[in-house]
Amino acid sequence: MSTKTWKPHPLHTTIVELLERKGPLTDIELYELLKETHGESGFGDLNKTLMRLEIQGKLYVSTRTKGKRKVELIEAKKL
Repeated sequence: MSTKTWKPHPLHTTIVELLERKGPLTDIELYELLKETHGESGFGDLNKTLMRLEIQGKLYVSTRTKGKRKVELIEAKKL
């Protein structure tokens, strides 16, 4: 029986922080960086989280070439 515990740093927060620090990344680069902190998360988890963040208006995912996507943060307009 395996026990799941909550991560102290959720996947969506880590994604946003990485994009703030490094700028736009491809989905593959982002996945490789996330494997260091969220090793048990798969590519499917990354895709679900990217979709949620895109729906929330926090980031934008665009297709570059077949099989590669560019992930970038949407900067909030300062008033």
